[in-house]
Amino acid sequence: MTLSMLWRVLFWGWFASEILVGVATRTKRSSGPVRDRGSLLMLWLVISAAVTACEVISQTLPASMFGGAHWLKVVGAIVIVVGLGVRWTAIIALGKSFSSNVAIRESQKLHRTGLYRFVRHPSYLGLLMVFVAIGLHSRSWTAFAVVLVPTTAAVLYRIHVEELALREAFGDEYAEYSRTTARLIPGVY
Repeated sequence: MTLSMLWRVLFWGWFASEILVGVATRTKRSSGPVRDRGSLLMLWLVISAAVTACEVISQTLPASMFGGAHWLKVVGAIVIVVGLGVRWTAIIALGKSFSSNVAIRESQKLHRTGLYRFVRHPSYLGLLMVFVAIGLHSRSWTAFAVVLVPTTAAVLYRIHVEELALREAFGDEYAEYSRTTARLIPGVY
């Protein structure tokens, strides 16, 4: 299998998995209060536009990142695998508590084990790693910025929406968890 073929499998596998997660984990309004605030739609629109723009830029502008070094495609493939691993581990760890549209079920408990010991939003950390991988694979600084800046802003908004819902649902327990655990990057943010 060539690196180009591997990338296509990883990229489209990620894309398909996001659709699967979005459909399979969507909480119906009858199952609990949905606190999404339109963030899921906004996230999908931003991701679609940013990834498409990154692809167009990488196909039309010359590779500018580190002289267009081919090894960036290898690094991109490694980073997407790690990002997918982090994202899927986080989603699987939450099980039925994971919802693609921000919703807290009555029986839900605050999850503080596994990756959630280190960061409050490991699934978004994994997602951001996927965008870093896409940017690296493009080998263009412009494409890297186009894919990473808007998606990071959208993910940060989504985190804000989720944290409002989690504070409302778990109160002091979530406040204490927030004080002791980083949002995305341990020791940084």
